[in-house]
Amino acid sequence: MKAKLGMSPIAWWNDDLVELSDDVSLEECLRQSRSAGFTGMEKGRRFPDDPEVMLPILKAADVTLCGGWFSGTLVDEDLAVNQDRIAPMIALFKAVDAPCIVYGEVGRSIQGRRDVPLAQKPRLSDDEMKAYARKVTAFGEWCAEQGMPLSYHHHMGAVVETEPELDAFMRYSGAGIPLLLDAGHLAFAGGEVLRAIDKHHGRINHVHVKDIRRAVVDGLDRTRQSFLDAVALGAFTVPGDGSLDFEAIVQRLADHGYEGWFVVEAEQDPVQNPPLKMAQVGHAELMRVMNAAGYEVETQGFPKD
Repeated sequence: MKAKLGMSPIAWWNDDLVELSDDVSLEECLRQSRSAGFTGMEKGRRFPDDPEVMLPILKAADVTLCGGWFSGTLVDEDLAVNQDRIAPMIALFKAVDAPCIVYGEVGRSIQGRRDVPLAQKPRLSDDEMKAYARKVTAFGEWCAEQGMPLSYHHHMGAVVETEPELDAFMRYSGAGIPLLLDAGHLAFAGGEVLRAIDKHHGRINHVHVKDIRRAVVDGLDRTRQSFLDAVALGAFTVPGDGSLDFEAIVQRLADHGYEGWFVVEAEQDPVQNPPLKMAQVGHAELMRVMNAAGYEVETQGFPKD
């Protein structure tokens, strides 16, 4: 089985918490992640939107674009609005041969609101979840028809956060909307990662290997503290530095035949947790557990001419 290892630039630049951003260029971010062993990087705010500009940067860094976040609003807005907004992203991602676009629901979400505590996350009724899941499925099918699959990201503070919410979304949605399994977000939400893999492995097409610091997560006052408060306190980290058993998680994915990207997405203070050092820690741990699970980790970055 083959696996690819990527990173998210959120370790260097945080879009929601400017104070958790390092003043490094895109080129330096890519250089650091590649030197640690990663061959892919998800799109961040300092990436150009013109493929003619992006491709030479990726080639020089020997890195491929392995995904990127789209802020979806389907819980409140119609398909056409989201189709218009994602169309340029689809064109870009096709031009640079990215594997998928990560769909993150921001409608009604509190994930970017530091003034709203975790306990006040939005919740959908069963009928609302059913309608929402069908709508997202239609959107996923449309994106695939345009040549770019989506990967649905369950997320803290959003309408699909908890394991029961994920189960309901998966039950009511269809194969047209694949799943991004994020170990850190699911564990933060109180879910069982291995159980979720067992239930939904058939739809998983992208994996975020985000770790959590259990003491920070368990110490939160969710009636008072927000998701961004938790991030600032260091709730997330890279595999090998946190509380989750990634040997068991990766083995379970291997047991179900998952092949593809494993992306380290660990937003934290780059001063207290230097991104290069954390990238090295995360890569070393992932290589250990990948080898234990029988994965062959691809080492080629940008495709050779």
